[in-house]
Amino acid sequence: MKKLLLLSFLSLSLMACKDNASTTEDTTANNQTEEQQSAASNDEEYIPSIEIMPISHATFVMKWDDQIIYNDPVGGATAFEGKPEANIILVTDIHGDHLNKETLMAVANKSNFLFAPQAVADQLGDDLKPTVVLNNGDVATRNGLTIKAIPMYNITEGRLDKHVKGRGNGYVLEKNGYRVYISGDTEGIPEMRNLENIDKAFVCMNLPYTMDVEQAADAVLDFAPKEVIPFHYRGTDGLSDVEKFKSLVNQGSDAIEVTLMDWYPQRG
Repeated sequence: MKKLLLLSFLSLSLMACKDNASTTEDTTANNQTEEQQSAASNDEEYIPSIEIMPISHATFVMKWDDQIIYNDPVGGATAFEGKPEANIILVTDIHGDHLNKETLMAVANKSNFLFAPQAVADQLGDDLKPTVVLNNGDVATRNGLTIKAIPMYNITEGRLDKHVKGRGNGYVLEKNGYRVYISGDTEGIPEMRNLENIDKAFVCMNLPYTMDVEQAADAVLDFAPKEVIPFHYRGTDGLSDVEKFKSLVNQGSDAIEVTLMDWYPQRG
């Protein structure tokens, strides 16, 4: 009888060990599945929610996920009526179509950050400080958005005095690998042509201050953004031919989307 009981006990113990082993294997398999799912989730491409609201010329509002960015706010408080308040304000240069202290005073608040080159900061009063000074090559981060100052300047004889190298900024904004380029006032400089992995680009084109549509298209074809938006295209002879710019880019590459927006609305 004792021998029979001992054999029964051993049999039950073996079955329990087998069940425990099975449970451990199932748990490990479940953990591996969760880890694989997590890794797959981390590998998913980041697709931002971006809305562009042109104001005029170089001035626009960009909603990037839950952050609101103002670029070169001019036009007074009325230009921004009905627009969400800024979290980030970018100023590119000292000229009046980019820097207007009265407008900055109207849109500034305690929660936003003003980023500008030193030449701009030098023209602002204490009531618009602290300003985060970014000069060419400098980088700052605001709520997960990286802001890098990019050179902007003229390279053509007869235009060299319009925008000297080192005074103003273009900007590259980046979040989770998605990159937006804002040219500022520039020609097709090497720093623009050498940009990489730009998803959305705002590129200026107006004579005699920056460049013509041919030069702009040539530079865009060099750095090949996924999308380009011509802006800042009013010069001394009126508006640049952005339809021609689009045609030139499309002839050179069908991989670049050219988006035309209304930068010069009629105001009553």
